[in-house]
Amino acid sequence: MTWGAVEAAAPELAARVRQMFDAGRHKTIATLRADGAPRISGIECEFVDGHLQFGSMTGARKGADLHRDPRFALHGPTVHPEPGAESTWPGEAKIAGRAVPAGPLTAGPDGDGPDGELFVAAITEVVVTHLDAEATNLVVESWTPERGVRVVERS
Repeated sequence: MTWGAVEAAAPELAARVRQMFDAGRHKTIATLRADGAPRISGIECEFVDGHLQFGSMTGARKGADLHRDPRFALHGPTVHPEPGAESTWPGEAKIAGRAVPAGPLTAGPDGDGPDGELFVAAITEVVVTHLDAEATNLVVESWTPERGVRVVERS
């Protein structure tokens, strides 16, 4: 599923995920090492023409990981709940899927840019975790193509 397909299937959830992802430049991606152990790396990503895309510099381990096993989990930038105002905390957003190679990274407007490879996400899950209005329960909203949106509250 492309990001555009997620937006069409779950527009409200997708809008909140995108707002959280756009709130900061730096995200964290989890990939799988050759031995199956998890690897987390800092990364930047962007939403372009209905796609979520990110890159890997030439020689980076995350790119090698994604070529060997394309599964990834991407965690958006986080902010901490403010003491006394926990119910206003926007929460955290996560996207999981498979990375699809999409060619070389393109240079910026000045002709300079990183040497590497571009990936687009084939999305399998989108999650927002936040607190309820009273800030007493954790609310997990998730979407998958198979089951659509699900909301679970935990005390």
